[in-house]
Amino acid sequence: MVRIGLGLRQRAEQFKTGYVMINDNSITSRRYVLFNYLLMVLVLLVVVWVRIRLLDAPFERDEGEFAYMGQLLLKGIPPYVNAYTMKLPGVSMVYALFMALFGQTPFGVHLGLLVVNALSAALVWLLARRLFDVQTATAATMIYAVLSLSRGVFGVFAHATHFVALFVLAGFVLQLRFLDSRRMYLIASSGLCFGLAVTMKQHAVTMVIFAFLYLLWNGYRQGDSGRRLLSECGLFLLGTAAPLAAIILWVAQAGVFARFWFWTVEYARDYATRMTLIDGLSVFNLQFSQITSFQLPLWLSAAVGGALLLFRRTLKADRLFLFGFLFSAFLAVCPGFYFREHYFVLILVPVALLAGLAVTESANMVPAGAPSWLRHSVPTVLLAAMLGYGFHRERAYSFVLSPVEVSRDIYGENPFPESLVIARYLREHSAPNDRIAVLGSEPQIYFYAKRLSATGYIYMYGLMENQPHAEMMQRDMIGEIEATKPLYLVMVRVRTSWLVNDNSPKELLTWAKEYVEEHYQPVGIADIYPNTTNYLWDGKAAGYEPRSDCFIIVWRRIR
Repeated sequence: MVRIGLGLRQRAEQFKTGYVMINDNSITSRRYVLFNYLLMVLVLLVVVWVRIRLLDAPFERDEGEFAYMGQLLLKGIPPYVNAYTMKLPGVSMVYALFMALFGQTPFGVHLGLLVVNALSAALVWLLARRLFDVQTATAATMIYAVLSLSRGVFGVFAHATHFVALFVLAGFVLQLRFLDSRRMYLIASSGLCFGLAVTMKQHAVTMVIFAFLYLLWNGYRQGDSGRRLLSECGLFLLGTAAPLAAIILWVAQAGVFARFWFWTVEYARDYATRMTLIDGLSVFNLQFSQITSFQLPLWLSAAVGGALLLFRRTLKADRLFLFGFLFSAFLAVCPGFYFREHYFVLILVPVALLAGLAVTESANMVPAGAPSWLRHSVPTVLLAAMLGYGFHRERAYSFVLSPVEVSRDIYGENPFPESLVIARYLREHSAPNDRIAVLGSEPQIYFYAKRLSATGYIYMYGLMENQPHAEMMQRDMIGEIEATKPLYLVMVRVRTSWLVNDNSPKELLTWAKEYVEEHYQPVGIADIYPNTTNYLWDGKAAGYEPRSDCFIIVWRRIR
């Protein structure tokens, strides 16, 4: 892999601004530049091929939520009317866009994710090229593409964190270009991107704070006048606030501002403060070790890159930006101390930058008297070996398992493949205006069935948590279902769909048992086993007793 020599003026500018200055003029051979790009193209093609192979993977719960809410948006129904969530509607709007372009299917949404991931990889290249050089940029791009695909972060599923990464990357690229050119529209555009990142997931606010502080610091360092600095910061904050203000006006006009406030502020605050720091550290240790195990060499190279930045003072780099980005991204993973696998997508960009730096600097480990070809080859061979290890480690996930098998391998007996079958039955045995209710956290069933929910409570978790609103939320859900009288009621008996604990209020569970026995009859059962699922419909479902611990019963209203 090859570094391209910079002009003297560009070198001097890099030195003044604190970015890496390339001193090794021996790495200039065109064939090494070409080989570097060919390797990147090959790796990216493999990543794209894996994503295409798994486009039909069934939705998991978060995807089901975003898809259902996106479907409602396409019908003209505002957020927080038929579905309640503590998330802002940014991802649902992106899902709606994907479904309008590519179809209302997992294939269409995952195709949209492929596009988003490709755009993010391109922005990683631009960011790394700005901070370092071409060699580091190509390495960081390959590393990000592979890490963001990894099974460790559930990479083929369209979680909100992928969209946060896209807009945060765009925000930082625009901010750095503003610092180069001082064109005010760039900083306003940067702020807009960061505002959009927050609408994807509120966790992004930590990176918004860092971006603002970084802007202040650079303005002070470059001697901007108070008026100039105020204008820069004001435009940045105005751009950041614009998407949030638009959402507030939207829900206020729809008459659901109180509900929006409850779910995104009051309940979200309680949700994020339930777990103690000690419990969170235990979860982090478990999750982080599992996540990094799939691509361990790449994560270790990021640690090496961080150490090089920290201790090799001769290495000219914008340490404030790199460590600030890493720290703020890590803070974005931390709210609530849940440390779920897909949260770690938020730190993959700075991790890829540091790992790319380590790969590039490996050339300096070759003794000065060694042949030139060896110095040229070390970074390429090292990176190829690390990427090869990762693909081999994840070979079943990447190259062997079918989309349904990948879902089962990652999520166990969660009823994600079964949701497709159940929803098809509901769609075929009901009219478009009929309502259904799912007693369980499976919003993807609403999406697949293309039927409106009888209640806005599409998750049961909040109702089962030991939090001050749980009993009120259970009574509210009961009232909505009784008032709507859904034609079908889907009872999900899977532990992870409820997460009932000893302190959970039990009113909803008691009511559900009595309500279905009085008003419904069973017309469908999905008996879920590790390697197969038995389906029984209509007359065959009557009197059948499920034999597994995980099953779903479909009830039809009779009175």
